[in-house]
Amino acid sequence: MKIKDIDHITLTVTDMAATLRFYHEVFDMPIIDGDDNQHYVLCGKQAIKLQVVDQPNLPVAKIPTPGSADFCIIVKDPLEEVENHLKSYYVEIVEGPVERTGAHGSMTSIYVRDPDQNLIELSEYN
Repeated sequence: MKIKDIDHITLTVTDMAATLRFYHEVFDMPIIDGDDNQHYVLCGKQAIKLQVVDQPNLPVAKIPTPGSADFCIIVKDPLEEVENHLKSYYVEIVEGPVERTGAHGSMTSIYVRDPDQNLIELSEYN
């Protein structure tokens, strides 16, 4: 089997409106309303699908849990500009900038949390 790409991940959330607002306003990700009342945001070529904890999109993970995700997003803008942008939205930087290793080598990262406390690593490759 040859794997080509990741199409989407699904986050389980407690408040759909707050989550959509966060990803759209803070990260400027377009909101897409899909079939069957599903909502997601575009993250580059991939999607982040969203499901409310008490209204999951079947089938689901064995125990869909808000706040359990930890993922990395590669940014186009210089990380310093990203930090300033986050501060303008009063988004707390949990850690960073710190040096990390990503799928394609050395990168610099900062960490933030979304409304459900998922850990989001924002990175630029060195």
